[in-house]
Amino acid sequence: MPELPEVESLVQFLGEHLVGRTVERVHPVSVAALKTYDPPITALEGQAFDGAGRYGKFLDLRVGELHLVIHLARAGWVRWSDKVATEPPRPGKGPLALRVRLAPTDSGGSQGFDVTEAGTQKHLAVYLVRDPQEVPGIARLGPDPLSGEVTPEAFAALLASERRQVKGVLRDQAVLAGIGNAYSDEILHAARLSPFKLAANLSDEEVAGLYTAMHATLADAVERARGLPLRDLKAEKKSGLRVHGRTGEPCPVCGDTIREVSFADSSLQYCPTCQTGGKPLADRRLSRLLK
Repeated sequence: MPELPEVESLVQFLGEHLVGRTVERVHPVSVAALKTYDPPITALEGQAFDGAGRYGKFLDLRVGELHLVIHLARAGWVRWSDKVATEPPRPGKGPLALRVRLAPTDSGGSQGFDVTEAGTQKHLAVYLVRDPQEVPGIARLGPDPLSGEVTPEAFAALLASERRQVKGVLRDQAVLAGIGNAYSDEILHAARLSPFKLAANLSDEEVAGLYTAMHATLADAVERARGLPLRDLKAEKKSGLRVHGRTGEPCPVCGDTIREVSFADSSLQYCPTCQTGGKPLADRRLSRLLK
């Protein structure tokens, strides 16, 4: 799933390539992905992009007085093309959800971008609104962890009232906007904390370490992705992860084997030596299979 660093990189790339460009045609290929109808998606045509921004994992493309807001869900992505076909795409079962073709420049050729979603579970969402706060997911977002709003004191206050596992708190978009499954694993590994530890039970030293790890992990990921073509961002994310998605591999810090806890629709990875005092966490799904 694209998280804060990847969406931030999309903002930077699209801001550089779209600002000042006029929308020639919009093709909503997946009706299910389009979550709004007023104004119609065709209202973008003939208007110019003013900028790009981000709300947590939501991509916000400003077009005149409108906002094209995209949530990429688990398997969505934006693909830039220097030569977009002039004929409308055919609806079907493929990954294409939305195509935006730009008006040709003096140098000729129609550039643009596709919004795609791989896999069979279709959760990608596209909104065209007058105000981003009209999008329910944006309206409920907590503060951005890289913003000045999340000071060490504010972060400690957020955790103090949470009787939930710290992994779940980091992923809760109403608490902090933009951190998902992958980077929460990376942050907790860097902070040397168990994902199952209750947030409210963290010591002052652990809270401070978690805050430092959160900032460093996210800022480093944003910096690594800066300036990369969109096609390379996913590979860059994967190569930069130290524990997430690396079950069975050696921990790059201590050499212990990275382990996994599986849930119904996701999993987490961690290092026992670095994070849990050498003790493996209970994998409830695996335990049920072994009974």
